Amino acid sequence: MEIVKDETNRPRESASKATVQPAGSILLAATPIGDTADASPRLVKALQEADLIGAEDTRKLLNLCGRLGIKTTAKIIALHEHNENERAKKLLEAAAAGQRVMVVSDAGMPTVSDPGFRVASQAAAAQIKVSALPGPSAVLTALAVSGLPSDRFCFDGFVPRKESDRRKFFAALKTEPRTMIFFDSPKRVHETFGVLEEVFGADRKAVLCRELTKTYEEILRGTVSELKDLTEGEIRGEITLVIAGAEKSSKDPADYVAQVKALAAEGMRLKDAAAQVAEATGLRKNELYQAALAAK
Repeated sequence: MEIVKDETNRPRESASKATVQPAGSILLAATPIGDTADASPRLVKALQEADLIGAEDTRKLLNLCGRLGIKTTAKIIALHEHNENERAKKLLEAAAAGQRVMVVSDAGMPTVSDPGFRVASQAAAAQIKVSALPGPSAVLTALAVSGLPSDRFCFDGFVPRKESDRRKFFAALKTEPRTMIFFDSPKRVHETFGVLEEVFGADRKAVLCRELTKTYEEILRGTVSELKDLTEGEIRGEITLVIAGAEKSSKDPADYVAQVKALAAEGMRLKDAAAQVAEATGLRKNELYQAALAAK
């Protein structure tokens, strides 16, 4: 066996000969989000070495292997949101028995709005080794190309389907100062921008990323209002939204304590009073609540 040394002078196997995944472990492996060429050599090797693979869609995994020009001898089982609790046990048992177990989603990193979280959580609790094979991510790719601040950001998964749920969803994020990233359906994205316009305001900066890394990739930048107009009509493909965080308010919470106290004097809980005034002023309810407590 050829041995090379890393920067810490610890011996390790040559990358060309080492196995990607040790036996008796679970590997969360990122797959291409569009361009097959984004598959890493480590992913290719891991697919060839695995004993058992939990795939969000078994047909899509086999299709990926075909596009990569490889075959896997692993047993492949479906692992999706409806059966993950049940299948997690089987994957953990296989890893505990010494098998190399992989988890892959249709695209991107497992566990990020995709199956894999329950497997990773249960494996950690059972002290079974879990590692990740990094790679493509629609979340980070969209953030990188958005042109919006990337030093602080949050990912909030899929935008709710129902309009009433969308309204509540975004209302809770109205004063979020970090750049926000969401997945959305092309069938609903126009309506989503309509709700964003009402809740966040027409001038909030936003970016729509469509078909990232694919042939017809498209990046639309503008205000919420502008993107609402641009998405009217038929939109196709995978959609990732990046929305600018709220600007810090120049208002002083102390100036609105009297309003909070007045509502509380009428019988409303102080926290609820602070929340109501925060909704009306755009201030953070926790800041108002703390200011009201201090005023007591």
